[in-house]
Amino acid sequence: MGQANLYAGIAGYVGRADQKGMVGVFSRQAGEDRWSHVVSDAECFAVSIHPTDPTVVFAGTSDGVYRSIDSGKSFKRTAFPGKTQIWSFLVDATNPDLVFAGASPIAMYRSDDRGESWRELPNPGMPDRAVMPFACRVMRLAQHPSQPGTLYAALEVNGAMKSTDGGESWTDVSTDLIRLAQLPHLKSKIVSNTYNEGMLDGHAIAISPADPDAVILAVRMGLFRTADGGNTWQDMELGRFSNNTYGRDIKVSPTDPKTLYAALSVAAASKDGQLYRSTDAGETWNRFDKVQVHGTIMSVALHQKDPNKVYLGARYDGEIYGTEDGGETWNAAHLPHGVKDIYSLAVG
Repeated sequence: MGQANLYAGIAGYVGRADQKGMVGVFSRQAGEDRWSHVVSDAECFAVSIHPTDPTVVFAGTSDGVYRSIDSGKSFKRTAFPGKTQIWSFLVDATNPDLVFAGASPIAMYRSDDRGESWRELPNPGMPDRAVMPFACRVMRLAQHPSQPGTLYAALEVNGAMKSTDGGESWTDVSTDLIRLAQLPHLKSKIVSNTYNEGMLDGHAIAISPADPDAVILAVRMGLFRTADGGNTWQDMELGRFSNNTYGRDIKVSPTDPKTLYAALSVAAASKDGQLYRSTDAGETWNRFDKVQVHGTIMSVALHQKDPNKVYLGARYDGEIYGTEDGGETWNAAHLPHGVKDIYSLAVG
């Protein structure tokens, strides 16, 4: 039984139209081993706990933003304009009432009342760099630790973008990713019209307060870091540490800025994945989990106050594993039978 609340966002079954199942948000309250299906009428791509008010939980769905104000026991659709897919959230570090949400197709939304109501920000105006079967998604958001108006976003499939005015305008910071994509080992084309696809396949982005000017981007081809605001990107060469380099999630520990966690798998559709940890702000990595998943690890969940609590979620079989003793032991917290495609996890 987990000693914290656990939330899982479930979306549709890519490539398996005959296997429609339950979607939405599942919640498991602290001390219980039973999951409750708390949002059932919309797919969920992102679930996020407010960092300073854990009674507030956001869910990014195929129908805008849903929110809980009772620690995930119940959710309601917010005053959100239109039926838009929401894929990411960021709560401002200096103002707990200011929340950003990233959408698909590329768009940014802002709330000034802790997620109760939302307005769309000006269109980021990103170029279309790869023609994909789905609209581009704002997958993750990150904020500069000492310059709160500076935001970064990972885009699937469009690289990354940057704002220096709190999301009012954005610039494309993908040019150097495309330069890297010309290297033979970084070319990848699966479903688009370009071999740049793999380097533009952005999944997650993170900034450590231990190295505030370095931004780490997780893409299909690995982890890449910029130290100059996205003008140039360097390969962090994960292959030195892991045989899995498909980067799906990266998070900075809220309690130790030098500790990072990265979800690494074989590919978007795979039967394996591993969780790696760095304790030196990304210089070196070691495998952290002690489990065998049977699907790509999509999400890493870190507890805001307790560094010993780390959870991972893998797609296809509703697999969730967690440790509450800093990685020594791991326990399964799988979703009910038949609930499959996990996109996002949160613990708090």
